[in-house]
Amino acid sequence: MNTKLSIVIVHYNVAQLLKSCLLSIEKYVTEISYEVIVIDNHSTDTSWKDLIVEFPKVNFIFSEHNEGFAKANNEAINQAKGEYILILNPDTEIEGFYMEDVVDFADTQSNFGCLGVRMHDAKGNFLPESKRSIPDMFNSFEKLFVNFKENSSKSYYRNDIGEYDIAEVEVVTGAFLLVKQEVYKKVGGLDESYFMYGEDIDLCYTLLREGYTNYYYGKSSILHHKGESTVKDKIYLSRFYGAMQIFINKYYKNSKPLQYSFMKAGLSLRYQIEKIKLK
Repeated sequence: MNTKLSIVIVHYNVAQLLKSCLLSIEKYVTEISYEVIVIDNHSTDTSWKDLIVEFPKVNFIFSEHNEGFAKANNEAINQAKGEYILILNPDTEIEGFYMEDVVDFADTQSNFGCLGVRMHDAKGNFLPESKRSIPDMFNSFEKLFVNFKENSSKSYYRNDIGEYDIAEVEVVTGAFLLVKQEVYKKVGGLDESYFMYGEDIDLCYTLLREGYTNYYYGKSSILHHKGESTVKDKIYLSRFYGAMQIFINKYYKNSKPLQYSFMKAGLSLRYQIEKIKLK
């Protein structure tokens, strides 16, 4: 039987969350041919290796160096056999028998780019980054300085799309990102210039620029233990805001210099504010 889906998980120092993620896959992904590839990004905590025996069907890969989320995904996907790739965070859990429905939906779209689902945290709060717009001068200001998460406008967080809707959208999150392997490789995969953060936005934008359509699929959901796998320190801030700088350098610096100057200044200011908060 041909493999329909390759679930690719990049792991780093969250063995217990990874175990919960793998258990959720075992429980709910039952009606579609699939494989799971876990690539460990040189974790300092080696307890994840205990899972190799517990999950014998999972293909575990060990990376000798941590060269970032994008590079690790690309390495794992080079070994994938599935028609579709599901990039999945280790701090997520599948919540229902919906994977076949999601893939069937993708199969019916003529120019399918990628797809994301509804995400919520451990308290049940909807995570607005489930559906987003491409960063521009106006919504970047909103994202950096204003809390517009609850309004109904077409802003950075696509609040004009209902939480449970199925709709075209520009950006979905790399915590759950479904894409055809052929399309993924055609557009070059994740840009390895990004170490962590921003690579999902870049991939979504690349797909749009290549004529594909991205989708938010609110009928299905995942639990995302948001923040539990991330230490909010100076390294995090540097990587997060550095990723946004890579994005605007790539897409705005030469083609939209006015927007670029505004966004660069906004990023710099917000970065300095967040650094002060850490002191």
